[in-house]
Amino acid sequence: MLHLKHVNMNSAKASAPALRVAAAALVFLCSCGSEKEAVQLVPAAETEEETAVTQAKPPVAGEEKPQEEIAEAEETGLTDEEIQEEKAAVTESESTDKKEEEAMKDPVLLYQGHASLRIVTGDDKVIYIDPFSGEGYDMPADLILQTHDHFDHKDMSRISDRNDDCRVITQAEALSGGEHQSFDMGYVKVEAVEAGYNKNHDKKNCVGYILTFPNDVSVYVSGDTSKTEQMSTLGSRNIDYAFYCCDGVYNMDAAEASECAALVGAKVNIPYHTGSAAVTAFDEENAKRFNAPGATIVTPGSELILK
Repeated sequence: MLHLKHVNMNSAKASAPALRVAAAALVFLCSCGSEKEAVQLVPAAETEEETAVTQAKPPVAGEEKPQEEIAEAEETGLTDEEIQEEKAAVTESESTDKKEEEAMKDPVLLYQGHASLRIVTGDDKVIYIDPFSGEGYDMPADLILQTHDHFDHKDMSRISDRNDDCRVITQAEALSGGEHQSFDMGYVKVEAVEAGYNKNHDKKNCVGYILTFPNDVSVYVSGDTSKTEQMSTLGSRNIDYAFYCCDGVYNMDAAEASECAALVGAKVNIPYHTGSAAVTAFDEENAKRFNAPGATIVTPGSELILK
């Protein structure tokens, strides 16, 4: 005996297959002459639940493209491949713009003491100059600059962590062929300039450096020197920051360094290498004797934002 359950046609749970089964059963019963409760049938239709499932069904291969993609192709007149290439180019351009924006951030200079400096560029490249004194050697190096071969300017053991592509530029490379060389690293441009000019430092074996960053800020580091012939030409460079040695023992004193600062004409002038490395990393009293426009005393451990 076939048992037919009463199907509520208005129920959201009633599915089209269920209705079709019910209809078939009624036809069978009627053909047998059985008296059964009259059940009004309505055409099978998708319920709200089934409609939602149908609409959510993911597209399969061979189905038509979304209307927005068709419209985009018609509007631009490009093929699908060309549209994807264009989108990839835009993404790459945005990534490049972001990198350039990071590079334009202001570098930060740490005065470590004596003649030692560390500069972190806007895109986090780390530059050490004449490593020897102080702290702050924990950051992996990308570039190491050495002005000359004296022990208090080349303690490379302080920088144990270096990136794979770390570059070391010594005075030998900076004076290659007897000419002052330039090095464009992308994140900084380095120019070797004259240094020496006293009995303790031969100009053929010593250099200073001018560093120019992507934000157009420039830093001059004199290295160990007395007044050089080139200094009078540096005034046209519009240098932003300048460091002058002024120990008065192995190099020029504070008075001569002040004269050099007047020649170079940097906006901010900073005395460093103020004493003998064997005695002190920084002689503040001697630093105060440095008298130049824009004179600024920076003590070991202090930072400057180069802007």
